[in-house]
Amino acid sequence: MPLSSPDIEDLRTAKRLLEIPGLAARISNYAGAPIEKGFALLPKKWNAAVNAATRKSIETALDVALWSLDHKRAAPPSNRWHKLAAGTTGAAGGVFGLSALALELPVSTTIMLRSIADIARSQGENLQLPEARLECVQVLALGAGTSSGDASETGYFAVRAAMAKAVSDAVQHLASKGLSQQGAPALVRLIALIASRFSIVVSEKAAAQAVPVLGALGGAVINTLFIDHFQDMGKGHFTVRRLERAHGRDAVKRIYETL
Repeated sequence: MPLSSPDIEDLRTAKRLLEIPGLAARISNYAGAPIEKGFALLPKKWNAAVNAATRKSIETALDVALWSLDHKRAAPPSNRWHKLAAGTTGAAGGVFGLSALALELPVSTTIMLRSIADIARSQGENLQLPEARLECVQVLALGAGTSSGDASETGYFAVRAAMAKAVSDAVQHLASKGLSQQGAPALVRLIALIASRFSIVVSEKAAAQAVPVLGALGGAVINTLFIDHFQDMGKGHFTVRRLERAHGRDAVKRIYETL
């Protein structure tokens, strides 16, 4: 059946959330200065530190998604509580800077994942299914640019297409092997793909927290913006998936691209 007017408005809202300026723009608006100033303040080995923290965070998120997401809860998403929790962990990052990232980021990412799962549930996802749980983790790959700056690689459906085989392979692995062998190649590939995009947003967060004047308050606000960004990605993504379940992916994509 064709999309109704309310469906199209939901899709319009989802596209606005998925295509709005990313975390760097939000932080720049808050700080009143371009985020590039923060990159200049990062230590020489910051890239390795960010990549290590990002990979650890994705591994933690995947572990949480597969083992401990509560698929039975039916309450509306607790976005405000999750933002408060993320802001609290971000305060430590504001005080201790990049040295705290390895400890703070996995905690913040876990909080974000639980918030994303709440949003997924509210849009009708069945979190008993491995695919739905992996889709929650995949949200961490949305809303980031690329190192090449190629806009064709950053659009919502382009990112999903780039991730599709890795997600499918991971789902098949879980279907045949269960939760054992989490170091299997299919899951390692998925972690690597998500981490490559998530690390771009984490780098922006680290650059903002490197600015001394922001301090602990800035760290809390930046982490709140951080989770708010991915809550928007989650709401947009799972709204699209809800409409796809009702109308088919091709129909939804066709209308999405005309809005």
